[in-house]
Amino acid sequence: MARRKFRHSQRKNSPGQRSYQEYLSNGPAPITNRTELLRLINGGEDTYLELKVKLSNPERIAQEIVALANTAGGTIIFGVNDQLRVEGLRDPNSVQTELIRICREEIFPPITPFIDTIAFDNGNRVVAVEIRPKHRPYRTSEGKFFLRVGAEKREAGREELSDLLDEARPLSYENVPIPAATDDDFDDALLWSFAKGFELNSNGHQSYETKTFLKNDLLLAVGSPENFMPTVAAVLLFGKNERVSKLVPQSRVVAVRYAGKDDTAEVVERVIFSGNLLTLNDRLNEFVERYCDLRKFKSKRSPTVEDSPVNPRGNYHIYSIREAIANLLTHRDLAIRDIESRVSVFDGAIEFTNPRRTNGFVPPASKAIKFGITQRINPQIASIFLRREYGAKLPQGGLPMILKQSQIFSGKRVEVLTRSDQFQLRICSS
Repeated sequence: MARRKFRHSQRKNSPGQRSYQEYLSNGPAPITNRTELLRLINGGEDTYLELKVKLSNPERIAQEIVALANTAGGTIIFGVNDQLRVEGLRDPNSVQTELIRICREEIFPPITPFIDTIAFDNGNRVVAVEIRPKHRPYRTSEGKFFLRVGAEKREAGREELSDLLDEARPLSYENVPIPAATDDDFDDALLWSFAKGFELNSNGHQSYETKTFLKNDLLLAVGSPENFMPTVAAVLLFGKNERVSKLVPQSRVVAVRYAGKDDTAEVVERVIFSGNLLTLNDRLNEFVERYCDLRKFKSKRSPTVEDSPVNPRGNYHIYSIREAIANLLTHRDLAIRDIESRVSVFDGAIEFTNPRRTNGFVPPASKAIKFGITQRINPQIASIFLRREYGAKLPQGGLPMILKQSQIFSGKRVEVLTRSDQFQLRICSS
């Protein structure tokens, strides 16, 4: 197997006892070379090498693989005892099969391992599995994150876990479990209302337990009942308002009304909204309607509101604005924590700004998205948020509808910008 190169080389071993990182630093080499394999084993365990006499505890092996994958990758060799002596395996084929199962079923996201069986002249055979991390962070089926420190594994601490989660790709971040969340952090009324809308039982009544319903029915939690961990999506959709901002602080949205045409003007009102997505949706719509007139059809003359703190009030297509708010909430790149979602109301325009990784998104995707061909972020969140049973009462059509109907309503094109890890939508009033 080809070997990944590492530059770490802190140990000083004899030529016959090279450590794993030294072995890799000398360039690619097949592990099927028995001489090289023995040199690795004689060098002992380190950050990149784990030795096992057999595969007897799948849960523990899953933890070892996760630890290697979350650190820098490496290899586990089965058939070697604590004294660095090659004992071999009775049934290496079953070990390979079990390793494939563990990597596919006990680790998320699944890992594709590189596995070799190496035979020696005395008949002993060992199995080596190489782990190449591609989509960190990885976790076990119980929702635990591990790291490799020297020759040992340990569960990631709070700060380490935060750093790992920051590496998550946008498409997978919504499925990241939140260890600090419990079933008491959920709004039972909201969860029950959503479930009741489907009338699962013929008598129209449902009975469920929060942990079971979130994990088994909605796929929004991991772990055992004793180690229940809901995902980011679960908290955003059904969390209690006061808990969402603490568990997922990047979920807040800033709404600002400026007394001018851009953000250099005086601020009339600035509000930070937090809570679950249904609450955010309601509050953002209320904020916009406080300063703008939302209509189904364009009127020739806008009515004057005497108590409005800002004049003039802009006229906007109601469904375009509601859809823009829904897109802001459901398609945020939650892995980016230092850029906030914003709704900015100006004289003559409203801007919707979301964190969105620019790298890999523009320019082709920014053009295709105008035609409804999107790189959907948070598909699980969107699938529930858009359901009638969730209660947001949203229009349909996505960005193509916004672009078309807003231009028909105002006679002005909608501006779509992607830059500096931000996605921005600017809708002009009539």
